[in-house]
Amino acid sequence: MPACSIYLISPPRITLGAFLPKAQAAFAGGAVQAFQLRLKDASDGEILEAAREILPLCRAHDIAFILNDRADLALSCSADGVHLGQDDMKISKARDILGAQKVIGVSCHASKDMAIDAAEEGADYVAFGAFYPTTSKPQEKVEKWGVPTPDILSWWSENTTVPCVAIGGITPANCAPLIAAGADFIAAITSVWDHPGGPAKAVSEFTAALSAKT
Repeated sequence: MPACSIYLISPPRITLGAFLPKAQAAFAGGAVQAFQLRLKDASDGEILEAAREILPLCRAHDIAFILNDRADLALSCSADGVHLGQDDMKISKARDILGAQKVIGVSCHASKDMAIDAAEEGADYVAFGAFYPTTSKPQEKVEKWGVPTPDILSWWSENTTVPCVAIGGITPANCAPLIAAGADFIAAITSVWDHPGGPAKAVSEFTAALSAKT
């Protein structure tokens, strides 16, 4: 297994019946170690229904199942953890809800200070990005939080033991500088789900890129 792995994130909207075989194909690729269910404009019931169907697939492939934003729903569906944005609840509150054994990740954008604060507050990983242009994050948010360069990954990996995730517009063709800089995980969304060859092909290409550059 490469030192850097894939952190796969769901599309913001899914049709569950159509999505499940795509997820199964992606998970079978071998390099996916974490999956985040990140549904936008979905009801609590829809999120929990999706979690009930996808979580067993993650378990079967030894993939951590992370829920976006909602620590309460993460607890309800027995997720492995939650991913928090800067505008979501405090890490301490999420920890109170989930307990000591669950994973808490935090988006830190292009900020070393945010990442240091998150680590000091007990985050299990931090995420930097968007590194490249992306359709998954509104442009106003990119402008608000800034665009990092790969050296933030190098600085982080040299100075801490907390894992870091690189996110934002990452493809098998452009991930090499982020891997070389020290990313522990490469987050992928559109480059996997919208790959013309399908999710399995995308994960295969990512796996080759990860192995070639480690």
